[in-house]
Amino acid sequence: MGYSIITSAHINQLISIVGNKYVLFDEESLDKYSHDETEDFKFYPEVVVLPRTPEEISAILKICNKENIPLTPRGAGTGLSGGALPINKGILLSMERFNEILEIDERNLQATVEPGVITQVFQEAVKQKGLFYPPDPASKGSCFLGGNIAENSGGPKAVKYGVTKDYVLNLEVVLPNGEIVWTGANVLKNSTGYNLTQLIVGSEGTLGVVTKAVFRLLPHPKFDLLMLVPFYSAAEACAAVADIFKAGVIPSGIEFMERDALVWGSNHLGDSSIAIPENIEAHLLIEVDGNDLDVLYKDCETINKVLENYNCDEILFADDAVQKDKLWKIRRVVGEAVKTKSIYKEEDTVVPRAELPVLLKGVKRIGKEYGFKSVCYGHAGDGNLHVNIIKDNMTDEAWNNELPKAIREIFKLCVDLKGTVSGEHGIGLVQKEYMDIPFNETMIKLQKDIKNLFDPNNILNPNKIFLK
Repeated sequence: MGYSIITSAHINQLISIVGNKYVLFDEESLDKYSHDETEDFKFYPEVVVLPRTPEEISAILKICNKENIPLTPRGAGTGLSGGALPINKGILLSMERFNEILEIDERNLQATVEPGVITQVFQEAVKQKGLFYPPDPASKGSCFLGGNIAENSGGPKAVKYGVTKDYVLNLEVVLPNGEIVWTGANVLKNSTGYNLTQLIVGSEGTLGVVTKAVFRLLPHPKFDLLMLVPFYSAAEACAAVADIFKAGVIPSGIEFMERDALVWGSNHLGDSSIAIPENIEAHLLIEVDGNDLDVLYKDCETINKVLENYNCDEILFADDAVQKDKLWKIRRVVGEAVKTKSIYKEEDTVVPRAELPVLLKGVKRIGKEYGFKSVCYGHAGDGNLHVNIIKDNMTDEAWNNELPKAIREIFKLCVDLKGTVSGEHGIGLVQKEYMDIPFNETMIKLQKDIKNLFDPNNILNPNKIFLK
């Protein structure tokens, strides 16, 4: 069944809800909202609407339900799986005006925020009060909290502190039929009925539109130490990760970067201060944090003892906040740096951390078989390896027809290793054809049935996550 085309009457209805200034359908605006950070895709909406209240969103969704108009929610547009692309045209609902931190509750270590707040802005606001919101995706300086909720985002600190879902207590959500609900309660323990809060987290804007979120917070750790460890073997760098945990240390971050990832990231920033010898294949960026410096130094000593069992070059200890920031900045821009080098596809693989060496070896074997180069990096501490496949000199025929077979093999390897096909980027548009790898028909039907229960007319971010 096709969707309705937006008419001038629909436009007038939308203007009556949010005001003329916040209904956009000029060519420049439609182009701006036609893409996110997913490869080079562009899908144009018919109109962009910028609401400011849950009630406005409710009224818009009621129109969509009645008139059979598809609506795609959008945060900051930093997604990597095409979740915010309006592939069915219709309305693009931008949440950028929902940008207030409503309350920071220092007594209960909670905060209530709107979904258009930038993640780093929120982190800095709670830090001023001695509090800590750990999830820190690479795009934290621009991504919205609502997008983090939609994708269940993680980041480097997930290895010690968990991902977005571990901090969401309660959500205000506008359902596809326009009803406004709260999904839970502002408490740390809740066994009252089904956990609808966690169902919304990671649902990629297909079940409802989040308009407020209540997050739990932690006390902010006082100290952190950071080291960059060069390895002569990328496989050994992966293998060392599990041994660090076995030695009793839980780092607050442990990031893997292949040689090209670090080189390209450094070059992208114009920073040549880190020497990278030709025989170095990979680096681990390892951070420990806490409130007792003596304990952290002992953790670093333990890590050093583990690393003595591996072939490492000289370890760089970050001397001050400036050097720490520089190292993290290089790591965070790797994805952006890869994008400037070549047409690419980024696969968000994840396996149990001890299986990382097997996964990396398999990726390289598959790349050799299909003729592609890959640059790998990611959150080694939780087994989340980002595989950036570089088009480089591949023919269009091989890129379009053979590469999907290679990606399928990579994902099958992940599942064989007891992992899955996405750790933090979501499924969205680009990975939905691979959902048959982690899930059988029963599991896919169960999830489709949940979507149908929330959205029987299939107007909210339709045709994402699952094939028709």
